[in-house]
Amino acid sequence: MYPLTLDVARLPVALAGGGPALGRRLAGLDAAGAAHVTVYAEAPDAALARAAGPRLVHHLPTAVDLVGVRLLLVAGLDDGAASALAALARAMGILVNVEDRKPWCDVHVPAVVRRGDLTLTVSTNGRSPGLAKRIRRYLERLFGPEWEGRVDDVATRRTAWRSEGADMATVGNRTDALIARRRWLRPDDPRVPPA
Repeated sequence: MYPLTLDVARLPVALAGGGPALGRRLAGLDAAGAAHVTVYAEAPDAALARAAGPRLVHHLPTAVDLVGVRLLLVAGLDDGAASALAALARAMGILVNVEDRKPWCDVHVPAVVRRGDLTLTVSTNGRSPGLAKRIRRYLERLFGPEWEGRVDDVATRRTAWRSEGADMATVGNRTDALIARRRWLRPDDPRVPPA
């Protein structure tokens, strides 16, 4: 696997399926700032219908529906429907993720910790979602809500340093020095296991 971060604010995304699994995928996309999402569900439950709002379409996507889509996430469908959707999307050049069906996936959805613009992800290449979830909970303790402000602080300083003419190596050294001075990543932190 080659890890990438997709800018879902720019990419048209389709969700297909139903139930809590599809609701979790929609919540993840919304948290990531997805701007062009269509949700396809034949029989959405009330929670999914509320979350999707006007983005909800009451059928599974057809080839016509998928024109222009760049990413298809499938969850809560039986194997036959999920397999058929994955094959259709692949034939159209669309990246596919079918929850818990690694052979049908071009991409995997990692476990995510969000702290503003800081995004930490954990992936086991789809082999052990439970392990990824447990590591995510561990990272949530290590990187608390204060990290949102820290990212903003470093970003503001980086902009200033670059406008002063600092090259990338200098910006990197200044960033390292700031982190060390503020003790944001302390080796003596009891939550950090010994090396």
